[in-house]
Amino acid sequence: MARYTCSFIVSIPSDHLQPLLIELLQDCQLDVQYYTADYIMACEVPGNVSFSKLVAVEVLIDQSTATATETRISIVVKNEELPLQLDNHCRQLFELIKQAIEHSRHWHLIENFAG
Repeated sequence: MARYTCSFIVSIPSDHLQPLLIELLQDCQLDVQYYTADYIMACEVPGNVSFSKLVAVEVLIDQSTATATETRISIVVKNEELPLQLDNHCRQLFELIKQAIEHSRHWHLIENFAG
């Protein structure tokens, strides 16, 4: 199973972050299937890759440490594919999502922590 994680601190209040993250995931061609105030689950739409390569993304919004100006988020990108190659499908989608978060115009990236 391929699994990639990363955490970020972004300059945005946590109550404004969730709808922007949902939009960001949809822009990455992911179908948001479930969300709460501090959790989002999205999956890749079937049809472009084999079933074992379909990616699931979990986003955790850390409400416990959030301030009026900063929020920590963590992402987990995973699939059933064995990561036999460094540049596998799951890693490619992880990098796409990571770059989308890092370069979003909706917030300023303060820090990121590779997992």
